[in-house]
Amino acid sequence: MKLNRRTFLATAMASRMAVPFSRLLAADSVPPRKIQYIDIHTHLGAFYHGRELTAELLVRFMDQHQVERACVLPLVSPESAPIPQPVSTALKAYHDFPDRIIPFCVVDPRAVTAPGQRTGHVAGVKGLIEILKRYQDAGCKGLGEHKTGLHFDAPQQMYLYEACDTVGFPILFHLDDIRNPDTPGLPRLENVLKTFPELPLIGHAAGFWASISGDATFEDFGRYPNVPTPVAPGGALDRLMEKYPNLYGDLSEPGGEKAIARDLKFGREFIIRHADQLLFGTDVLMPEQQIPQFTLLDSLKLPEEVQYKIYRGNAIKLLRLDGM
Repeated sequence: MKLNRRTFLATAMASRMAVPFSRLLAADSVPPRKIQYIDIHTHLGAFYHGRELTAELLVRFMDQHQVERACVLPLVSPESAPIPQPVSTALKAYHDFPDRIIPFCVVDPRAVTAPGQRTGHVAGVKGLIEILKRYQDAGCKGLGEHKTGLHFDAPQQMYLYEACDTVGFPILFHLDDIRNPDTPGLPRLENVLKTFPELPLIGHAAGFWASISGDATFEDFGRYPNVPTPVAPGGALDRLMEKYPNLYGDLSEPGGEKAIARDLKFGREFIIRHADQLLFGTDVLMPEQQIPQFTLLDSLKLPEEVQYKIYRGNAIKLLRLDGM
């Protein structure tokens, strides 16, 4: 049986597969890692009712797993979360923990009216740029999690991409069968990559990672593969990463983990082949959650230079983290 994200998380919670934060905090200290992580993908708030992850709990989690810094991604689009997670939450966490938290911002592109409609509260690309610059001045380093109900290259989406390109924000996006949807082969994503060749686009979620395999279907964009499942040759991700250096992959969430775990030999080779375009992430969003990426990536025995790039080096470069 293939699982979607909601079923996967509910199953993990019900079966207590996750390691509770209370146990993590009480665990014996582990030897320091030579290469500490920068987590490209975390959330703050209550994605699920009664399961709030605070900034204090996130930092303790980071300490346990030797994550030096973590990007906090807001969620504001109606399709993105049951309970919104505003940009102000990420900025407050950054204010409280400036050496640990990296805030991102997010703007729903529907703040700009579609072509042919009269101008609303946000005046086109110019209005989006003004909003993004204010967030940039407040400390934000990128835009994400970009997770809307529009097609990936819908006109309003393209306005937002142009604005991010102008201000220099990388975009971390969610892609599945509902949020920022595309079709097998990822032609809409490729259209954006071609249109904005200097704009870093960081892919995430079931639809993006299903495209590691050449036999991905649209139905696969809304579910996770069984482990093991061989990767078929000709996957869109290999082709697009080879052709477009501005495409990156976020290894967080069950999508990123299962893309590698489904076929470990292929997965290890994929990581080494695209080491300059992959980023470590957890997508931690609640106090009890299984995070298999730590064990999975360690088990691959990756070369040290590859570990450095995906665990922190690529994030330092993309986010322009001076002094690290």
